[in-house]
Formats: sequence, C-alpha cells, structure tokens
Amino acid sequence: MTSRRATVAPDPPADRASTSPPVTCVDQSGSSAVRRPGLRRAVVLLVAVVLLLVGIAASLAVGSRWIPPEQVWEALVRPDESLAATIVRGQRVPRTLLAITVGMALAVAGAVMQSLTRNPLADPGILGVSAGAGLAVVAAVALAGYVGIWFYLWFAFVGAAVASLVVYLLGSAPGLAATPARLALGGIAVSAAATSLVQTVILTDQTAFNEFRFWAAGSLEGRRWDVLAAVVPFVVLGLVVAVAVGPALNALALGEETGRALGVRFRSTVAATMAAVVLLCGAATAAVGPVGFVGLGVPILARALIGPDQRWVNLAAALYGPALLLLADVVGRRLAGGSEVQVGIVTAIIGGPVFVAVVRRTRSKAV
Repeated sequence: MTSRRATVAPDPPADRASTSPPVTCVDQSGSSAVRRPGLRRAVVLLVAVVLLLVGIAASLAVGSRWIPPEQVWEALVRPDESLAATIVRGQRVPRTLLAITVGMALAVAGAVMQSLTRNPLADPGILGVSAGAGLAVVAAVALAGYVGIWFYLWFAFVGAAVASLVVYLLGSAPGLAATPARLALGGIAVSAAATSLVQTVILTDQTAFNEFRFWAAGSLEGRRWDVLAAVVPFVVLGLVVAVAVGPALNALALGEETGRALGVRFRSTVAATMAAVVLLCGAATAAVGPVGFVGLGVPILARALIGPDQRWVNLAAALYGPALLLLADVVGRRLAGGSEVQVGIVTAIIGGPVFVAVVRRTRSKAV
C-alpha cells in the first residue's frame, strides 16, 4: 500500500516576483481591455455628435417651407433680405438653439435624478417636477395676469421646487428611507394632483386657457430670441451644478453609507442635485412647456452605452438629448402635412414604449 504525498510548489524568488511585468488582459481582437472603455466612450460620443449635427441641419432646412442646404448656408454666412434668409435667421435658428438648450436641460436633469434616487424611472415628468412648474405658471396667469417668459421662469422655478419637496416628503414616510418605488409613487400622485388643478384653473379662466394651450403640449413653435436669452443663463448654471455633483453621485451609487465613508456630504449632495433639477426643469418648462420622456429615455440610453460613471453619463445625455429633441421636432413638422405636431406629442409617442420596456425590465429584475 503506497501513500500519496501532496506536492507543494516552491515559492518564487522575491526578486523574480517583484520584477515580473503586470499581466494585461487582451481580448480575441488583440486590443487591450484597458483601452476598450476609452474607445467605446469615444465612439458613443462621436455618434452623438453626428446625430446632433444631422438634427441641426434638418431643423434649419425642414419646415412648412423646404429650404435647400445651400440657401441655408448662404442665409447663415451672408444674410440678405430674401425670404429664405428671413425664415432661417429669424425663426429656425432661435428655434434650433432653443431645442438644443431644452434637450440638454431635460436629459441632464433626468440623468442626475436617476443617479440620486437609483431609480431608472426617475424623470422630471414622472416625478412631478414638470407638472409642478406648469401649475405655478398657470396659477400666475390666472390669479395675477402675468404673461411673458420672465414671469413664467420665476413661477416655474417655484413650482418645480415645491413639487420636488412634496415628492421627497411623500417618498420618505416617517422612519422610512426614500426608496425608488416610493419616490415614483409620490411623483405620480403629485403629477395627477397638479394636472387636475391645472385643468380646473384653465376651465374657469379664459386668459389662463389661452396662454396654457400655447405651450401645454410642449412646443417649440413661435419661440424667438427673447425666450432663448431668458433661459440660457439658468440652464448653464444648472448644468454647472450637475457636473459638479457628478463625483459625489458616483460615490453614492455604492450606497449611502459607503458614500459617507468616502467623504461625501449626503445632504449637501441631495440639495445641490435638486437645485440643478429645479433650474434645468424650471427653465425648460417655462420656455417650451412640459416635454416628457427626454429625461427618461436619454439617460437610460447614455448609461447603457457609456457605463455607470455619472460624469460621462452627463456628457452623453447632454449630446443625445438635444439630438432627440431636434429630430422629434423635425418629424413633428412633417408628420401632419401642412400643420405641425408639437414636439411634446412626438416625444411622448417615442417615449411610451421606452417607459413600458423599462418598467418590464425593472419588474423582471425585482422578481
């Protein structure tokens, strides 16, 4: 009967272990795994830039009157008194720039909301922020008779802030944390209540009804340079705050306790994030009315394509959001022949299936 002895391999010499080069994982295509995230991000951002440029070109050329690209270029570089130059510079350029501004604001607002709440259903429309801003604007028109973009702006900021606070209070019951499900339910409740109040006000006040129907569906039609000049400073400020809280949101994505251990001030981060959301959503809603699903679908797409790093998600959302809104606006101009379909309706048609898919995916993961 023979006995088997376990053979133990001798330890390598210390000098050999210290001088051995680090192992780099290489995939089958021969490219380093370390380089793949950077290459993927570059491709994702390049595609976003191309789509944005296509959307800008189409927005300047397509409308109730088709203007050839060469005439658009002439109107931009050498303006004259022709009809094409008047249409391009006086109507389509401010409309295009406003679509870029609003699309960027809504997409980045949705991105930071989803990261803060760790909820893929977080959206300025679903969480009641846009509805609160719209209610404040309608109430200001009905009660005080205020009309104009500057009045819309300040009341939209107040309404968005109040709606955000109410949703957070509803989502965090006494002794319970603000879970994604509770926040979503609170947002739905606030949206329903705000929508009911808006309908009550506009049915009893003709002036409020006339002003509300001008932008209730979310429209870029008729917006000029004054609207763009009014909202751009607030959107820029909101974007700066959103970018500044990106690293803190990355840490909080690991959990609140882990984030605190990494030095993140939780309350300050929440306050800064909500301030960015109020600035971005309030300015966008005051400018064009409530536009849904841009803040829902674009951040989900950006996070799926570019990874979980909030800094890159913000950048991708800031590019894909305007591209989506521009292309939706172009489709709305040509969808009904001679008339125009508001961009908010087009984004709702696009975003409905996206919302259903996200809900189904979330439920399947929960099961």
